[in-house]
Amino acid sequence: MKYSYRITDYCHRFLEQYIEPGDICVDATAGNGNDTEFLCRLCGEDGMVYAFDIQEEAILGTKERLEKCGYENRFCLIHDGHEKMGEYVKESVSAIVFNFGYLPGADHAVATKPDTSIRAVGEGLKLLKKDGIMSLCIYSGKDTGYEERDALLSYLESLDPKRWLVIVNQYFNRKNDPPLPVFIIRLK
Repeated sequence: MKYSYRITDYCHRFLEQYIEPGDICVDATAGNGNDTEFLCRLCGEDGMVYAFDIQEEAILGTKERLEKCGYENRFCLIHDGHEKMGEYVKESVSAIVFNFGYLPGADHAVATKPDTSIRAVGEGLKLLKKDGIMSLCIYSGKDTGYEERDALLSYLESLDPKRWLVIVNQYFNRKNDPPLPVFIIRLK
């Protein structure tokens, strides 16, 4: 079997172990709908995926993509900031997916910010069920800077190790600020 080592594909392989048909999941940054589609497929007909994005073009593109897949009854798209997910999602969730940075192919000036990203992760942690998982793809570098990456890593380092397992991966031999795949698993 041939594997892709792009950050999103790498995270998907890890997430597959935690998501079952009927689960509730959140795509905190819908973007082009790749993660939302992945979560809808795993949750199945009886599951639900809540997907957030502040950009209307992302919501519309994701909706079109999911409808083409026949997933009409598996998702709820929310045109609002991911830091407000607790206002919309009332169930315990199995998995939450984040991609920090900007929407590929869109205006790079519109990107996630450290303060709302940390609030969003905190809101997501409240929603995760025991043994639930959160995936964070943290992009940094010339377009997005390092402020958000450093703020998120500092926040994650402060999480109670009795309640949370935080795994930070890195592409160690890649140049030019490769993304960081991060996983948070709720222990209690």
